[in-house]
Amino acid sequence: MSSKPSHTLCLAVAGLIGVAGLAQAATPPAEIVISGEKIFPESMTSTPAGDVIFGSIGQHAVYRAAPGSARADLWIPPNTDGLLSTFGVFSDPKSNTLWVCSATSPFGPPRSPGSPPPPPSSLYAFDLKSGTHKAHYPFPTADSFCNDIAVDAAGNTYATDSNNMEVVRLKKGGTQLEVWAGNGAFGPKGGLLDGISVLGKRVLVNTLITSKLFSMPIESDGNAGTVTQVTLSRPIARPDGMRSFGKDQLLIIEGGDGGRLSKITLSGNNGSVETIKQGYPEGPVAVTVVGTTAYVVEGQFAAMRGGPDAKAGPFHATAVQVGKP
Repeated sequence: MSSKPSHTLCLAVAGLIGVAGLAQAATPPAEIVISGEKIFPESMTSTPAGDVIFGSIGQHAVYRAAPGSARADLWIPPNTDGLLSTFGVFSDPKSNTLWVCSATSPFGPPRSPGSPPPPPSSLYAFDLKSGTHKAHYPFPTADSFCNDIAVDAAGNTYATDSNNMEVVRLKKGGTQLEVWAGNGAFGPKGGLLDGISVLGKRVLVNTLITSKLFSMPIESDGNAGTVTQVTLSRPIARPDGMRSFGKDQLLIIEGGDGGRLSKITLSGNNGSVETIKQGYPEGPVAVTVVGTTAYVVEGQFAAMRGGPDAKAGPFHATAVQVGKP
């Protein structure tokens, strides 16, 4: 009798190993800890493979957790190619791009009279696999603040300018950002345009201070259609990061009322709001989804505002089962 395993046996063993690997990959950790100090994350994103990526206000850097890992390590070093505090992060696998919002943190000391203005806010593009810097694009309006990012099916990239209450767009293959929507449509300055998502042929944005949700169609020529406020079944409180969930739903972070993760199901310009989890005492700021698991990260900004000696951490994202959209 041959001592070599049969072809059938090899296939069976390989199949069992494959099933075990899939089972392991299908069980995301209950918590992802970001290694390091003074991270102060503001946004997060994920890849189809299950990587979870965090931006850092405190370290001007980007952190990444491998699929199934309970720890996110430094990936894009501080100040890479002039990177400022990192706010919105968004993975775009089709173009192999990690989009990153770079801006001067509003939590630092106020500028003294006569001091030079801060560097302009920019949208950065990094290689999604290697983290190599590919390009960056300054915002078109003065006193800008890049906050969050979304990409449509055609490969156009959108970002919110919180200070100027504008949505800017980088056309696929383009070389500069342009104002796509704004001109008072989202309310006056001070409302802080924040989270952004694309659902089919429309773009949705929220305002942190005035707690509103707006929708605008992407017209056939690529321009923004009429901006409409979405009528919600209950008020949302200080909405922040949000992500599209299926064809007609949003997962949205609410920083007010003790902090919660909610789901909004849209029908036209009406939205039914459902609370998924209530109670995030350290200030929830962002959500992303891996399979049927959502991760929520808390920024701990109260500690940042407390001064250089304020203690914060560990910084972590916690899992919530959300099922399929």
